[in-house]
Amino acid sequence: MNTVAITPKWHTTAEVALMLGFGLSKTKTLVLTGEIRSVKVGRNRRILPAWVDEYVQRVATAAEENAA
Repeated sequence: MNTVAITPKWHTTAEVALMLGFGLSKTKTLVLTGEIRSVKVGRNRRILPAWVDEYVQRVATAAEENAA
């Protein structure tokens, strides 16, 4: 039997919290304030992988600018 790796197209807020090493409350706050982009699908929030990358890049760039 062949196994196929499936790459998720969306992440939940809980998955993003794990990826970033943040607590769920902090991640939910970042989502609700728009710091991490998301869409509402039914009653749930979903986050594209690219939006997580955008957030990480923005935070890293800000840290580099503040260090200079």
